[in-house]
Amino acid sequence: QVQLAESGGGLVQAGGSLRLSCAASGTIFSIISIRVMGWYRQAPGKQRELVATISNSGSTNYADSVKGRFAISRDNAKNTVFLQMNSLEPEDTATYYCYALRSTTYWGQGTQVTVSS
Repeated sequence: QVQLAESGGGLVQAGGSLRLSCAASGTIFSIISIRVMGWYRQAPGKQRELVATISNSGSTNYADSVKGRFAISRDNAKNTVFLQMNSLEPEDTATYYCYALRSTTYWGQGTQVTVSS
């Protein structure tokens, strides 16, 4: 089992920045067997969509809508993944969910990001 704890959401004006964190916890085996971590988001009335992912080798993947504005990184020593969000737009308003992929997928509870115009 893997538990994911997100933090860092909040209210920000358009053009501002936020940094989300997601700390993974669990047994040593469960942690070291995580292959990919990342973030999805879901806005009201919309489907959940991929934002960014990072593999255990450091390979990253981004949604086209956030390329050049968001950056995902991970601290393997702390089992934590970060999402630095810059130049935020009102369209980025959503609940952001951290996830971790092993043989199954684990999800965090979500953290709200609201960008005002």
